Amino acid sequence: MARSSTRPTSRDVAQAAGVSQAAVSLVLGDKWRGRVSETTAERVRHAARELGYRPNLAARNLRLGRTRTVLLVVPALTTEFFAGVYTGAARVAAEHGFGVVLYPSPEGIGPARDPFASAQAALDGVLASSMAADALTAIRGDQLPLVMLDSDPAGSLGAATVNLDIADGIRQVADHLLALGHRRVLHLAADVPSWTFDIRAKELAERLGAVPGTEIRTARAPISIDGALTATETALTAPGPRPTAVVCDDDKLAAGAYKALRRLGLRIPDDISVTGLDDLALATAIDPELTTVRLDAELFGERGMQTLLAVLEGREPDGGDIPVRLVVRGSTAPPGAPR
Repeated sequence: MARSSTRPTSRDVAQAAGVSQAAVSLVLGDKWRGRVSETTAERVRHAARELGYRPNLAARNLRLGRTRTVLLVVPALTTEFFAGVYTGAARVAAEHGFGVVLYPSPEGIGPARDPFASAQAALDGVLASSMAADALTAIRGDQLPLVMLDSDPAGSLGAATVNLDIADGIRQVADHLLALGHRRVLHLAADVPSWTFDIRAKELAERLGAVPGTEIRTARAPISIDGALTATETALTAPGPRPTAVVCDDDKLAAGAYKALRRLGLRIPDDISVTGLDDLALATAIDPELTTVRLDAELFGERGMQTLLAVLEGREPDGGDIPVRLVVRGSTAPPGAPR
C-alpha cells in the first residue's frame, strides 16, 4: 500500500526544529559535524523522531546515481520457491540496469551478519519476504526504500506490498475437498509466525466452517519433512474419528505427511486425501502426484521488482494480488468408507 501524500517532509522537520532545510539534510545525512552544533543536530533528530519523518532516500539515490543495487531478503533457502522469486526479480532488475543481491536469513539462528558495512550506503532499495522481516532491522534495511513480499498490506513496514492471492488458493483447496465429500480435515500448519500462514489458517477455517458438519483439526510442524512426518503421525493416532483429508501449508509438509501415512498403513487417496501449496518440483516427484496450489514464483519476483522500481521513481505501483491456481492430481479423491 503506497504511503499517503501527507507524510512529514524535511521542511516540517526544519520548522519543528527551528533550523533550515539544509541543516536538516546535513544532520540526517550524517554530514553535520563541523557544520552545525551538537545541540542543533540533536534538536533535528528529536524533531524527526517526533514527526515520524523518514528521508526520501529513493529520490536522493536517483539524484546521486547510486550503485543501482537492490537487496532481496528471504528466509533460509529451503525450497526452490525463493530461487524463482530471485530469478524473476533479477530479470526485471537487469532490464533497468539494476543488480540484485540475495540475502538469506537462516531460520533458527537469527539474521546472518550484515553483508555490507552499511546497507544504506551500498543499496538503493530492498525487497523482503515477511518471513524474513526480522533480518531487516539487523541490516537497517527498513530505513531504505522497501517493498514487502507476502506481507500484510495493512501493517507492512514497506512503502508497498506485493502478494500472491493465497487466500483464494486456500478457498480453491477447501472447495475442491468439500465437493469431493470431505468433512473431517487435518490442517498441517507451518509452525512459522508469519502473515501468510495466518491467512491460510483463517481462510481454511472460514471456508470449511461455512458448511455444516465439518470438523477441522490443526497440527503444527516446522517446514521440514521430518517435522511434518512426526506431526502428522501424532495427529492421526490421536483418539477420535480419523480425518479424511490433510491440507498442508506447503508441498514439503505434504511430503512429510505422505511418509507418515505410509507408516500408518494408509493409502493415498483411497484412505486419505492430501493437498499441498506451492507446486514445487517435489509435487510431481512423489507418488501419487500431489494436488496443490500453483504459485508463480518468478512472476512474484518480477512484480516485486517492478513495484520497487515504481517506489524508487516516485510512481504509484500497480495494485492487485497475483492469481494462483489449484492443480488437481492423484492425491485427492472422495473419502473412503468410514473407519
